[in-house]
Amino acid sequence: MRVDFGVLGPVTAWDAAGRPLALRGPRHRAVLARLLVARRRVVPVDRLVDDLWTAPPADPVGALRTFVAALRRELEPDRRPRTPAVLLVTEGPGYALRAEPDAVDAWRFEAELGAAGELPPDRAAPRLADALGRWRGPAYVEFPDAHWARAERARLTELRLRAVERLAEARLALGRAADAVPDLDAHVTEHPWREEGWRLLALALYRAGRQGDALTVLRRARALLADRLGIDPGPRLRRLETDILRHAPHLAPDPGGAERVWAEAAAAYDRAVPTGARARLASTVGLLRDLAVTGGGGLTAARRHRVAAVAAAEELGDPELTARVVGAYDVPAVWTRVDDPEQTARVVAAARRTLAALPAEGHEAARARLLATIAVESRGSRDPGGPEAARRAEELARRLDDPALLAFALNGVFMQSCGRTGLAPRRDAIGAELVTLADRHGLTTYQVLGHLVRLQAHCAAADLTGADRHAAAADRLAERHELPLVGVFTRWYAALRRAATGAPLAEAEAAYRDAAAALEGAGMPGLEHGLLPLALLCLRIGRGLPPDGDEHADFGPYAPWTRPLVLLAADRRTAAADALRRAPEPPPDLLAEALWCLLGRAAIALDDRPLMRRAHHHLLPASAELAGAASGLLTLGPVATHLTALEAALNGPT
Repeated sequence: MRVDFGVLGPVTAWDAAGRPLALRGPRHRAVLARLLVARRRVVPVDRLVDDLWTAPPADPVGALRTFVAALRRELEPDRRPRTPAVLLVTEGPGYALRAEPDAVDAWRFEAELGAAGELPPDRAAPRLADALGRWRGPAYVEFPDAHWARAERARLTELRLRAVERLAEARLALGRAADAVPDLDAHVTEHPWREEGWRLLALALYRAGRQGDALTVLRRARALLADRLGIDPGPRLRRLETDILRHAPHLAPDPGGAERVWAEAAAAYDRAVPTGARARLASTVGLLRDLAVTGGGGLTAARRHRVAAVAAAEELGDPELTARVVGAYDVPAVWTRVDDPEQTARVVAAARRTLAALPAEGHEAARARLLATIAVESRGSRDPGGPEAARRAEELARRLDDPALLAFALNGVFMQSCGRTGLAPRRDAIGAELVTLADRHGLTTYQVLGHLVRLQAHCAAADLTGADRHAAAADRLAERHELPLVGVFTRWYAALRRAATGAPLAEAEAAYRDAAAALEGAGMPGLEHGLLPLALLCLRIGRGLPPDGDEHADFGPYAPWTRPLVLLAADRRTAAADALRRAPEPPPDLLAEALWCLLGRAAIALDDRPLMRRAHHHLLPASAELAGAASGLLTLGPVATHLTALEAALNGPT
């Protein structure tokens, strides 16, 4: 079993699925930390005893062996009795931790830092940002006074400070001065003796058009250096102030920026590729894929132009070209309700026609992409072809050993993973594979998708600490790679978290309204329409409160499952009973548990025993989950609470 270790913050360990291992008490973590400091080398028992205790117990060697045995049970739970350990090993006079070179966050940080040093700025910047993203706090933070950790902590801290400055240099070289300012400002506030940090901050401000702020920063640096260290600024800092005052030409950003490169490349493409050429269709879909992740009008335009591109490809009568055009739009999808059902139906129909038209032999990658498209786009429906398309796409992608294709196929598998309630563990496994696969092969958008999928799954399991970790990882990637739509989901998760952890009702409602504001103009009507009223209703029901009585609230697509309770709150029992009779079975999506809970509550109030039994049957597989939290957006509290209410009503007098 693979185990990963973290020392860039609290000392911790995770299993292959990313779950933290129980490292018990501080002595256990101290033993683990001391062995990690040794970097796979043997640490003699007597050295460990001296390092762990200033006042050793009566039998320190026996105590140490107890700690090592407990750690081994956590690190290698499947090891058979009396077989030698392979991770925390006994060797000669002591112990060693034989962690893999990429299994310790500090070691990976150093490797990424070294690799970034050989890369141009456009490739170094994301590498450095990824490396810095591994830090969860000061290195070996639990052992600030341990003499054995002091040198390693200082060395890692210095490397991190250099990495912050190198990332700022890369961003400046890329013409992204404004992006460099926030990190540099925090950097010099925390480490005011770093003259290079002050210099880079002032330069970034100047290039961002903030000359006055740049000069203020340089004066602040001079004052701090004089007050705290009793020294004057170095020559580079003094020279920069002079250059800013005289607007030295070399301070201006490199004119060969992204805008010029884009314009020249686009012009060259127009010259080289004739109007009407088939290659333009495939190229267009590539642009639309990038446009979609910008959100807002970009996402809406991308969907519209995608349908047009597919139609244009079909008109040419070339199934292979159509397969490329349809399958190239592998934009990760995390929400199980489509934004435009009509557009989606046209894409699915074209994908199916193209599958049938492809030659019987070969074209397996194209076939897999068409199947993955069908699986993703038929999400939230009862189309029996969706799960089968997902299964076949995954099978083909694994056989072809194509990471990008497998990521797309796994997205389809995720979209089809709501066939019944209680499947959050299965989705968590999909998310874990996506994160690992995407991290290994640089598939950033799928790495984000994997973290969001795992966020949802951890929410369902009421593991909000785990969900926090995946929300933070998704936000870091989104900031680094300019993916604004990610913040919509993490902001809704923050509102869910407040609701789930007992925040006052008014505070929780305000958090949901703030999250809903982030959806305005995001280009995701399939997520936006009706979500805020649904979240507010679920918040009240989950706390044992009646709906607020607003019959006119726009619940959008969720109206069939919310209206009975709303009508009951308005004392319209006959209308509520009629609405409940007409309510269809909730669709197979991430809100199925929530909608079944709402139906169950209405059935209890209206003494509809057949529906109570159906709700109980559908909710039972999710008995250990938070109702609705599989969405990562809202919750009605534990499913078990709703099951108990249904059981009590069913067992009560008829």
